[in-house]
Parts: sequence; structure tokens; C-alpha cells
Amino acid sequence: MRALVQRVRRAAVYILGEDASGRVAGPAEPCAEAPQPIGRIDTGFAVLLGVHVHDTREDADHLAGRVAGLRVFSDEAGRLNRSIRDIGGQVLSIPQFTLYADTRRGRRPSFIDAAPPEVAEPLYRRFNERLAAAGVRVVPGRFRAHMVVEIHNDGPVTILLETPVRPPGPASGREAPLPGADGTA
Repeated sequence: MRALVQRVRRAAVYILGEDASGRVAGPAEPCAEAPQPIGRIDTGFAVLLGVHVHDTREDADHLAGRVAGLRVFSDEAGRLNRSIRDIGGQVLSIPQFTLYADTRRGRRPSFIDAAPPEVAEPLYRRFNERLAAAGVRVVPGRFRAHMVVEIHNDGPVTILLETPVRPPGPASGREAPLPGADGTA
């Protein structure tokens, strides 16, 4: 699992509108309506979250804890020593399968390492739930939607956090990926 964490002064996420027939415009198409805001935050993090094909609930829990405890906000002495919980900040959480793009060959990225939606969505929701359980207000993006994300990066401070990529199985000590979209085993 990958989380691209950006310290922000503010951030917002918008969903592109629908055309006259009710169809949502695709990424390369113009849309009839202006993007509709679905969430905004002030001081905190914009987190772009990518889910790997072998990620588990354990990865979501671990990464949420790392984000909640990441000390990149200034203390009274001006040192990066405070976490998002310490400052009462918020997280704008955006699902971002393209963080697992493989561009080693050719010019068109491969997304074979990105988890399919039925695995990724429950893990994205779990990551958000674990952040909220840690006392952080989470404003989620919309899974499988074409979003416009507005980020006012502060610093800039941008940090990539990752969990180890290991295939599931008894030798790794990791649970198998979620079998269904509802996240139940």
C-alpha cells in the first residue's frame, strides 16, 4: 500500500458532473456541468492512497497508524515534531490506483500491480476508518469517480509511505487479500 502524504494549508475534492443523459463524463471528455465539491479540509494532509494487489487489512491498519503519527508539523521551536493528531488537523483521502503505475517498459503505464476495485475499495475504506479511529477527521474522495483534487501544499512537505510488498501465504505471515467487495472473509 502506498500513501503519498502532502502537508496542506487547505485541500478540496470535486466530482465532475453528468451530461444531459445522466452519464458521468469520462476523464478525457468535457462535462456539461462544473465539478461539484464533495469535500474540503483546512490544515492537515492530502493523502493519495494506492492499494497493491497483495495488500491486506493489516497493511491498511499499519499505514493509517503511520499517517496518524507522522510528525511533520512545526512545534513551538519550529521543528517538525507534531503529528496531525497533535494539531487537530484533517485528512483529505483520495483513492489513487495510478500510484502503482509501472512505466519501466513503453510509454503506456501498466497497472497490473494495482488491486482491482473489489479488493481496493474495502481496503481504502478501512484505511479511512482506522485514521478516524485514531482521532483524525477524514474527508474521503469517491472511489471509481473522476475527481478534480485541489491541493495547497504547505512547505512543500510531501512524503511517500509504503508497506512492504509481499505475496500472501503462510511463509510471509500475511493474510490473504480480501475476497469480496464487502471486506468480509
